[in-house]
Amino acid sequence: MDINLKKDKEKKIVKEMILLYCKKKHKKNLCNECNEVLQYAYKRITNCPFTKEKTFCSNCKSPCYNSKMKEKIKTIMKFSGPRMLFYHPILVIKHLFLNFKK
Repeated sequence: MDINLKKDKEKKIVKEMILLYCKKKHKKNLCNECNEVLQYAYKRITNCPFTKEKTFCSNCKSPCYNSKMKEKIKTIMKFSGPRMLFYHPILVIKHLFLNFKK
């Protein structure tokens, strides 16, 4: 798979998870705090040197998130992960398939 395509897919998933979290928790489409997390995640995904070997950031052997953002993204993933099946079932199935494949 093309690395840029892989990064784009990872960005799409993280964006949908952050949007879902923000809509449910902050009652907004994307508040400043969640936008900050999204932009941070985008930057990390774009500059990741391990994209070729890893499936997703959660599976990376060398995580690059600072502790503040790591806690925020974990909270978002913990909340949004189970709910994604209802809002974006195709993304979830593809995500699970890629994780299972590796």
